[in-house]
Order: sequence, then C-alpha cells, then structure tokens
Amino acid sequence: MTDGARSATPPGLTPREVATHCPYCALQCGMTLRADDTGVTVHPRQFPTNRGGLCQKGWTAAELLDHPDRLTTPLVRDAATGELHPASWDTALDRVVAGIRAVQNDAGRDAVAVFGGGGLTNEKAYALGKFARIGLRTRHIDYNGRFCMSSAAAAGMRAFGIDRGLPFPLADLGRADTLLLVGANPAETMPPLVRWLTEQRRNGGKLIVVDPRVTATARQADLHLQPLPGTDLAVANALLHIALTEGWVDRAYVADRTTGFDAVRRGVAAWWPARAEQLSGVPVADLEATARALGTGGRVIILTARGAEQHAKGVDTVTAYVNLALALGLPGRDGSGYGCLTGQGNGQGGREHGQKADQLPGYRRIDDPAAREHVAGVWGVRADELPGPGVPAYKLLDSLGTPGGPRALLVFGSNPVVSAPRAARIEGRLRDLDLLVVADLLLSETAALADVVLPTAQWAEEDGTMTNLEGRVLRRRALRPPPPGVRTDLAIISDLAVRLAAAETRPEAVAAARFPADPAVVFAELRRASAGGAADYAGISWDRIDADDGVYWPCPTEEGQDTPRLFAKRFATPDGRARFHPVDHRPAAEEVCATYPLHFTTGRVLAQYQSGTQTRRVAALRRAAPEAFVELHPDLATRLGIDDGDPVRVTSRRGEFRAPARLSAGIRPDTVFAPFHYAGAGRANSVTNDAVDPISGMPEFKICAVRVEKA
Repeated sequence: MTDGARSATPPGLTPREVATHCPYCALQCGMTLRADDTGVTVHPRQFPTNRGGLCQKGWTAAELLDHPDRLTTPLVRDAATGELHPASWDTALDRVVAGIRAVQNDAGRDAVAVFGGGGLTNEKAYALGKFARIGLRTRHIDYNGRFCMSSAAAAGMRAFGIDRGLPFPLADLGRADTLLLVGANPAETMPPLVRWLTEQRRNGGKLIVVDPRVTATARQADLHLQPLPGTDLAVANALLHIALTEGWVDRAYVADRTTGFDAVRRGVAAWWPARAEQLSGVPVADLEATARALGTGGRVIILTARGAEQHAKGVDTVTAYVNLALALGLPGRDGSGYGCLTGQGNGQGGREHGQKADQLPGYRRIDDPAAREHVAGVWGVRADELPGPGVPAYKLLDSLGTPGGPRALLVFGSNPVVSAPRAARIEGRLRDLDLLVVADLLLSETAALADVVLPTAQWAEEDGTMTNLEGRVLRRRALRPPPPGVRTDLAIISDLAVRLAAAETRPEAVAAARFPADPAVVFAELRRASAGGAADYAGISWDRIDADDGVYWPCPTEEGQDTPRLFAKRFATPDGRARFHPVDHRPAAEEVCATYPLHFTTGRVLAQYQSGTQTRRVAALRRAAPEAFVELHPDLATRLGIDDGDPVRVTSRRGEFRAPARLSAGIRPDTVFAPFHYAGAGRANSVTNDAVDPISGMPEFKICAVRVEKA
C-alpha cells in the first residue's frame, strides 16, 4: 500500500489526460479531462453514478480554469482607501497572522472563527478542522453544509446511529417498485440521476413526488402530491396512519429490529387523512394511493431532500419519513430503504471529518472523552487542549462582530453573503469584523468584503478525495498545477499554521502546527484519525479507490470489505436496533398574515449552482439562466395586476428583493418561488427566515411570509 506522493495519472491515460470527477453536486459524475494547446476539455466516462452522462454544468466546468475573473494573486485591503490591491503572499499572510494574534491577544482564542464548505475535499475539510482546533485553538468552526444536510444528518443519527445520505448504492433506485421523493428535484439539481428514475419507471416502478411546485421531476411522476410548504411532516404522519389502518406495517420487523414504535403509533392515530388534507391541501385520495404504493410494493425507497429538510422543524420532518420507512420494514432490506439526496459535492465527506462545530474526524462527537483522546493522540496534543463544541453556522455568523462574538473570520469555500438566510443581516455582521479572510478562486460577494483574499487552486489542479451521496470515497486527480501565484487550500492552511506556531513557546504547539500540504500525506493521517469512528476510512487507500471505482465507508481494514449497504443485520446503535421517535406537525416559524399574505419558498434551477459564484461566470450557463425570477401562479398574478416579465418586489419582515415575474400554473396560488443563486437586487435570501431547527441548526429557508407587488 502506498499513501505517499503518487502520480495523478492512473494507468492507461496520457500525462495530459486524467480521470476525475465533476466539481459540482454530490453525484460526483465521472469525467475525463484532456489538455492540449487549445485548452482543457471535459469528456464523460462510464462511472457507476452517471454511466456516461453529464449535465450542462459538468460539461462546462473546465471553462473556469482560465477564466479572466480568476484570482491569481493575493489581495489586501488598503486601510487608507478601503480598496483591495494585489499583494505578495508574504504580505498577505503576515496581515492575516498579525490580525489573528491581535484579536486573540485582546479577546481570547474564541475571538477567531473558521467557516468551511461542503465542496472542500476530505483532506481539506480534515485539515481545516484540525487547524481551527490546534492551530487557532478556537471552538468556533462550522460550515455551509449546516444549510444543506444537517437536518437529515441529525434525524439519521438519532434513528440509525449513523449518518450516510444513501445507505445503499444509487443503482437501487432503478430497481424500486415504488420510489417516493420528498422535496427533491433531481431533474434540475443533479440531472444524470434522472436516468435511474427513467429506468425505474421502465421496469414498471411507480414514482411519487412530494413538492409544492410542478417541477421538472414532478412532471415525470406517476403521482404528484403538492402540499403547502411546511406541511410535509403532516403528510408523513398521515401516510403512516393509513399504513397502520390498512395493516401494511411490518410487525415482525418492528418487533425484531426497532424500539419506540408504540409512542409513534399513538401519535399518528390523530393524523387521519382528512385532517392532513385540510392542513396540507393534499387530497385524501392521493394520500391513500401513496400509502398503498408504499405499503404493498416489493422494493420501496423513500428519499428526502432540501424541500423537506430546510425548515425549523426539519429534523422532525425527516424523522417522520424515517418512522414511515421503519414501520414498513424498509431500511436494511435489499432494494429498499430510506435515504437522503446529499446536495454539495462533498456534502457527505465534508461533515465527517471535523468541519462541524460538534464533531471530530470519523464522525466522532467532540464532547466524547474517548473520541477526544483518540484524535488528540493522532494530532500529538493532550485531549484537554482540544476546545469544546462550537455553535451552528447561522448562530456563528450572526454573532460575528457582536459583543462576546468572534471578531475575525477565515472563510474557505463558501459565500454566505448570498447563501445565508437573512443575508443582508449576515453581510452586515461580516462588515463589523476586525478581520475577514477569504480563500477562493474568484472574487465572490463575500470575498469582495474581505480584508485579505487568498487565491486558491481549482478542482483540476489538485489531488484529493471526495465522498459522494452514496458514501463512496472517490479520487479527484490533478490535470495540471495551479497557475503561478495560486496555492492550494492545504498549502494556505500549512503556511498559516507555521507562521502562527512561530510565536508559540510550547513545543507541542509547534509540533501541532506541522500541517502538510501534500494531500496524500493528509489522507493517510485522516485514515488514522477516523479509525474506529462511525465514518471509518482506515482501510481506504488511494490505490484501493483507483482499483474499485471508489470505496464505501465504513471500511476499517485494507484486507476487509467496504460497506455499500448498511443495516442488513443491525443498526449502528448500542443495541443494534433502530429508534422510532414520535414527532408532530407544528406551524412554520412565521405564518402568513394580512401584511404578508403569501408563502415564499426557494430552490435551484438547472443551469446554476449554489451561490452562483462559479456558474454565473460561465457564458452558456449565464445565457440559460441569466437572472433571478419570481414564479407565481397566473391567478395570483391577475389579482396583483402583474404580467409575465414584469419587475416585482418581494418583501418580508427581514428585507426585500426584486426580479422579473414568471407566471406558471405549476405553483400553488398561495405560494411564490425564487431561485437562490443570485446576488444584488435579486438575492432571494434577503427575505428568507433565520429561524433555526433546535436540533440541527438548519435555518428555515423553505418557507416564510411575504407580500408581492409590481415594482
């Protein structure tokens, strides 16, 4: 086994050609990059997740490598003019280190915070968590995955004892007799996945979609349930009520493999279908048809995504669908189960190895004494030197620059000025900092506010690993080195750690600051740190990934098998049983009223991705989706005197945004929708609610009260 430096080019490819993976969503489609004198081109490959398919974002991914907006030198803000100017790396890093020291000397270690991203490789996510805890010795680290997968992760942990988006291979979707998608629109968010849905229906399966809008995915469904935003939990409880009434609950499975069912059974007794219909708007007949398809199908899969999860009750909503899956005996059954569609490229791996406020590598809890001892031993420090848990992302961002809150922030791979809820408030918090440092490849809206901007390598310029939505660990391979003047995130973390350690007098602090910039060396250490944890990578080597089209965690030993399917014999709980949890519907954190009479929800469009920092700069994607829009029903538009294309203003208690109207009969007349990819006047997150789930810290992106008027 070799985990040292190795060639980025696997056997069979020329030095100007590498097999790698798309830089965007968690499907992590396989692609080949080829370079010649005319530039870099993308070619799809026959990888198990995409089977030769790519979406428009994947096809155009290489256009950013030599984009004229690319950052190729550090930028430092001039105190006199307030402008960002090019600077040397020494000048920029000295400014960062001086700022960190000044803040920590004045206000303590926790006065500096770190904010990461779900697109960082496993190696970078691991190094960032390590850097925060033993380089900066701050408890304040979290990441933008808190806005993506946190509710499903928390629900999975409390039900199954483990959090892996799909506990089975993606190919199972094509074999399902019944597939229920709740709050998911893969036709636009991860288009190559749709071939599995097509295969499922071609094999005679039934596709049911739960979504307030008639999305591109819903149009392919055999049955579309169109609930009021924020009522998915009531729908789930009604489905379980029907399953109980009709005798479709797998009593033997419940008795042998679960605990806590009686409390759930008593709770859903009150959720008769007519009550759910009155609340959600989903007809009783559709609820009954859905329950019948789930309860009588052979292979049945239930999947949730952001539409169900990005709520102040997101954990309970996901739990309601997990309860339904457990009652039907799905998890661990071949071809069946519950899963979650992870969003960001490394949304799975990014939350496993230390970016989250409460976690250490291997998906260990930071407040677990045994976990602290193990990780501290790998890092060469004492367990009592590790800080305690931090706070979730929104709470962290909202505390910046406030009395007692962090006064300096380092951002890697995120753009909260666009992606955070109540975004204008968070933009203000960032402006209040003594020091804002952003490492990015482009001048994002967040980077534009920074005191120091550090240019970073792109995905085709660095080696590393990613973990896709199936828990399959994959290899990202470098086609070429970064341009002159650009460094990798690992190199930046290493440089900062060494400079910070130079001022320390403790030998162990100097040792702890030895952060390698070589991703292969970092991955070898990650394997040791994760060993024995829930997300155990100890048996995963780069060679094994290359040989097997990826390796599924947990994989404790190199000689042993990996785990493409979880829960076949037991769950990852102390007694091996899954846990039911009774959950009940509660209203959205903010309900409509006379002043704000409409429900507002957000989502994605096919041609854009996340905050749009990258995709809004690709010409073909910009032509396909050039600006924000407000989707509203024609009946609502008539009442408001709005025609298609008219500029409209959407206002909530937190702010407003403006965009052209787009009329669609595919949305409920009481609901309006906008994509969240855009900045400036079209920033949808200017109005979204910053109420958070008490367990996961997930903000309520998917519903708030607004008014709409012609601008």
